[in-house]
Amino acid sequence: MPILSIKDVSLAIQGHTILQRVSFDVAEGEVVGLIGPNGSGKTTLFNILSGFLKATAGSAIFKGEDMMKFSPAQRSLKGIGRVFQNFGIFREMTVTENVLVALEALPRGERAELGDLHSAIRRTLRVAGLEGHAKKKAGSLSGGQMRLLEIARTLTCGKELFLLDEPTAGVSPKMTQQVSQLIADLKKEGKTVLIIEHDLPFIRRICDRVIVLDVGQVVLTGTPEEVQKSKELREIYFGADPTS
Repeated sequence: MPILSIKDVSLAIQGHTILQRVSFDVAEGEVVGLIGPNGSGKTTLFNILSGFLKATAGSAIFKGEDMMKFSPAQRSLKGIGRVFQNFGIFREMTVTENVLVALEALPRGERAELGDLHSAIRRTLRVAGLEGHAKKKAGSLSGGQMRLLEIARTLTCGKELFLLDEPTAGVSPKMTQQVSQLIADLKKEGKTVLIIEHDLPFIRRICDRVIVLDVGQVVLTGTPEEVQKSKELREIYFGADPTS
């Protein structure tokens, strides 16, 4: 049974169709890339999954429950973690304070399971490779370090499904490697990851499977190698070859 099953998710706003019967499953522990041209509906789908937009139709079954009936906060408590393309950190707070705010927002029972909060913060910074930046303002971090902080913070908060929206955007090649490693570590821990990304080499390295959206529909799915070789992908990004 998949951990996430998206069935016929559609969205229309003022007569304009954004998503059309989007359906796919994600297995527990799988890393799935979601790619497609700008405007294909990728971030819109993430907004529906995390509760910031209401679908016109369809369901999103996560661990046996349809998430469509829950608020964004309830979905988060049920184990869905979202890392936005625009950094979701408090730049004027220290790195430590950013982690503490996230941990203190957890229900009391989950907080108790973490044990000492200071130890939990140290674990988070270690995962992110930011032990030496604990007292610095988060706004002083590089783009890659901010991304690592967000992902590690979400992990410490006990999420099981990670929605990562362009995690390599504005990130140096060196930090991209560290983001790749952190996502690989998530997979080793049995976490499930759905990634929106335009960096196709990055997708090839880390994803088990790729889903291609175009004009709000799933048009192609397969392994990174299968999708890369497909004529359909070239046509989506570059248009049909007039000589073919």
